[in-house]
Amino acid sequence: MNAYVALLRAVNVGGTGKLPMAELVDMCQRAGFADVRTYIASGNAVFSSPLDEAGVRDRLARCLQAYAGKPVGVLVRTAAEMAAVVARNPFRDAAGNRVVALFMDEPLPRDPLQGVTGIGEEQLALGQRELFIHYGDGMADSRLRIPFAAQGTARNINTVTRLAAMAAELD
Repeated sequence: MNAYVALLRAVNVGGTGKLPMAELVDMCQRAGFADVRTYIASGNAVFSSPLDEAGVRDRLARCLQAYAGKPVGVLVRTAAEMAAVVARNPFRDAAGNRVVALFMDEPLPRDPLQGVTGIGEEQLALGQRELFIHYGDGMADSRLRIPFAAQGTARNINTVTRLAAMAAELD
């Protein structure tokens, strides 16, 4: 069994994609995942499965589409991958609620900063399948726009660190 973290796109954020976390737990269990737990109500699940990453993503995406009546983005990372994201955080000295990892399913675009607009106090750093963003003045007034961000999902480093710890407990 492998430990995984599933990160759902646009769930319980800004009034869109309502999904009670108890329903997400039930859905994951019905999909055959074990040791299912969620963390905060923004579409984060940690569980074990014998499937590979693609199998986990596809199975959960099918369940979510049946529930929501439309596709729901699902990004999946292993426990080791989540721990590596925490370790790669280039903004370790910044407040965890001001640093975000933007997770992508695929490797970052060839030139991930092409088309980025509105950079003010923000700092960006490349990861592997994630882009790190430090919002120096906070996110509320940021005008930062990242064209490929619509294909991914972001979590602050506090959340990423907690999810990595939860997944490590299952590994």
